Amino acid sequence: MPLVEISLWPGRSDDVKERMIAEVTDAVVRSCGAPPESVTVILREVPKTNWARAGKPFSKTHPDT
Repeated sequence: MPLVEISLWPGRSDDVKERMIAEVTDAVVRSCGAPPESVTVILREVPKTNWARAGKPFSKTHPDT
């Protein structure tokens, strides 16, 4: 029962997220032979204000991305 968790900034469309989930599922199936029904993918959208590097939130260092 593989579980894949992906953290990303908010803002992607549902279509993009669905494609990401499908492609990640396919990669897990190919790489470890798990049946697709056993693969769980969780997308966690983390606001840039809650995600930082080198002591600075990404909302300050990457405001437009």
